Amino acid sequence: MIRTAVLGLGKMGLSHLAIARAHPDIELVAGCDSSTYLTDVLTQYSGLKCYSDFKKMLAEEKLDAILIATPSKIHASMVRTALDQGLHVFCEKPFVLDPEDGYPLAELAEQKKLVNQVGYHYRFVGAFKEAARIVRSGALGEIHNVRAEAYGPVVLRPSGSTWRSAKNEGGGALYDYACHALDLMNFVAGPPSTVSGVVRHGVFSRDVDDEVYALFRYPGGGSAQLSVNWSDESHRKMSTTLSVWGTKGKLVADRQECQIYLREPHEALPGAPKGWSVRYTTDLTQEVWYYLRGEEYSAQVDYFVQSIKMSRLDGENSFRSALQTDRLVSMLLDTENGTAPQHAAETAGMAGRRGGLWSRLVGS
Repeated sequence: MIRTAVLGLGKMGLSHLAIARAHPDIELVAGCDSSTYLTDVLTQYSGLKCYSDFKKMLAEEKLDAILIATPSKIHASMVRTALDQGLHVFCEKPFVLDPEDGYPLAELAEQKKLVNQVGYHYRFVGAFKEAARIVRSGALGEIHNVRAEAYGPVVLRPSGSTWRSAKNEGGGALYDYACHALDLMNFVAGPPSTVSGVVRHGVFSRDVDDEVYALFRYPGGGSAQLSVNWSDESHRKMSTTLSVWGTKGKLVADRQECQIYLREPHEALPGAPKGWSVRYTTDLTQEVWYYLRGEEYSAQVDYFVQSIKMSRLDGENSFRSALQTDRLVSMLLDTENGTAPQHAAETAGMAGRRGGLWSRLVGS
């Protein structure tokens, strides 16, 4: 059994807690949160041992792994503390608010041979996994355009701030919504190298952006667009879509399905005819032992567990993978409303299975 604790017991922390407690290979040892009211209620009604002090928990409990779901601004310090204690770490997204804080953490985890994973759960959605497979198969030919979109009804009126809408804590729609869209872009088509035409706008929020739009470029000449708005009440909940255009076809994927258009049939997609076909998430998703909000949430925790059991150190959603997304966010922040010069990413020595990773991210 993998002795595990959950740090941060808000919305995502409680979800991870429920999933971890039901996992057959996890022994959920403790929870930790600064709200004593919350920890008292959890202890009283669930019997879970809880702490309000992270370091005290580490000193008193013998742990193998930790799930971190605290506000984003304190991810870096808590991840480092956990790694220093020799713990495998699952950290909620975004990994860090400043990529410079993340590089040494990735190096430390690798040096200590500790499993590390960040909670970009869309990589475990069947339709998006299928989209990535199709692009890598070459069935769409040379990819020349990608569009990543995310819309939802989070901020619909001026209101008091929470940590999610505080610039130095959550980071607003950029870190809450755009990170998912950018990570999908990286997952399916690889990370772009430059950004321009950035528009960041607070519709209702005072301190952060409620909508973000940008144009990216790939080294080979391809392009990508980002379109994010969490003040869109036409959507009942977060809606994320990825579209990919290639010289031989096109695909459009969301949480429900992957629609594929082929100019001609391709051997990598047996049964897919010329023209449109659809593959549904329900047909592409493996059953999980515990369902909460979506199979992908349980699937990512199980992937973390299996990585620990297998000593798999190069798995999906590693710290280095998440740093690709953090780097794109940093590029967006450095480009003011499309008026600044194009901001180039670290592209020297780009190589890797998804179209290339920046040299710094692969440690070259």
